[in-house]
Amino acid sequence: MRTKSLKKNKINVVTLGCSKNVYDSEVLMGQLRANNKEVAHEEEGNVVVINTCGFIANAKEESVNTILEYVQKKEEGLVDKVFVTGCLSERYKPDLQREIPNVDEYFGTSDLPNLLKALGADYKHELIGERLTTTPKNYAYLKIAEGCDRPCSFCAIPLMRGKHKSKPVEELVAETEKLAAKGVKELILIAQDLTYYGLDLYKKRNLAELLQALVKVEGIEWIRLHYAFPTGFPMDVLEVMREEPKICNYIDIPLQHISDAILKSMRRGTTQAKTTKLLQDFREAVPDMAIRTTLIVGYPGETEEDFETLRDWVKEMRFERLGCFTYSHEENTHAYSLEDDVPEEVKQRRANEIMEIQSQISWELNQEKIGKTFRCIIDRKEGNHFVGRTEFDSPDVDNEVLIDATKHYVKIGEFTTIEITDASDFDLYGVPVQLS
Repeated sequence: MRTKSLKKNKINVVTLGCSKNVYDSEVLMGQLRANNKEVAHEEEGNVVVINTCGFIANAKEESVNTILEYVQKKEEGLVDKVFVTGCLSERYKPDLQREIPNVDEYFGTSDLPNLLKALGADYKHELIGERLTTTPKNYAYLKIAEGCDRPCSFCAIPLMRGKHKSKPVEELVAETEKLAAKGVKELILIAQDLTYYGLDLYKKRNLAELLQALVKVEGIEWIRLHYAFPTGFPMDVLEVMREEPKICNYIDIPLQHISDAILKSMRRGTTQAKTTKLLQDFREAVPDMAIRTTLIVGYPGETEEDFETLRDWVKEMRFERLGCFTYSHEENTHAYSLEDDVPEEVKQRRANEIMEIQSQISWELNQEKIGKTFRCIIDRKEGNHFVGRTEFDSPDVDNEVLIDATKHYVKIGEFTTIEITDASDFDLYGVPVQLS
């Protein structure tokens, strides 16, 4: 007869997908720690919680493979329980229950209290802003809103995350103060759509006011903006960016495409002319702003002519940062009714072509930085290099500044002034400058 184990459970949280999932995992871990549970992030543990992504085909595949991996470990007796939460679980729960029944329980994106209950913990309402951060100590994500009200034809986010719901300014300030007290210096604002912030709570776009409140928090030195939607962008944000040194001259604004026919089919609510004018306004208001965007190629009906329009526009706009994805045909989205008619190899060729153009642009822009000095935050040491970033670079997705650790010492988690001595297409090399 098997006796009940007296060993204490250790809960291992595994995070897949975007920074918004990282944030959700940190909130879960904070709640578990407050319940005196032993919790780890992507380490060993006999109880596993997998926070999944269900955005596009590759992400779904990674999530399913991770679930199968831990279910196998459960069958081998290496872990006792497997719980699944997040976007994939929200979107495909009945299918997952049928196909992978050996998971102990599936939870959606807004099921935190029930997930905690399954883990033998209580949801503590008083823990606003309490998180166990998993990022390096110098930066953290701040999720300012959940969900999305936009009707983009290709996107499944509203299916998984629901309608847009802003968090109150006071709550976000309190959370930021707690992060600053832990030594966080850089705040990365995330949401499905920063542009929409405040419309539901304050009946107006309130991102500028939020930024003005956050810059007052002592200890926070950089505030970075991620995922702004181009249509209806609140231009007063640019004034705050220009006037407040704490706001990084950086914005992530996913534009997806530029051909008018494709933009219309994507239901983006804008045109090539309007988008180009918006970016010109950005550069006029904040001349040294770094603009990051993401594009989709191979959308249903994208002709060679549509692609050439996009390609020529990328050459013309010279984005500081750019990522390009191939279209993923997602069920229950508006575009799913269209024929996925661009062959996979054509999608891939187009994506490669865009990234080759961007690689050259990035190399040229980086060459201009040689000989200049930049204030950098040092994230980590990797091999023989300290790795840092300028204010124009976000973690994991943008350029990095590499400092030879065999010749120079810089403190991880601190700001330091670096002179750029060399540059490649996506890396800068530099030496610390002694400021008198």
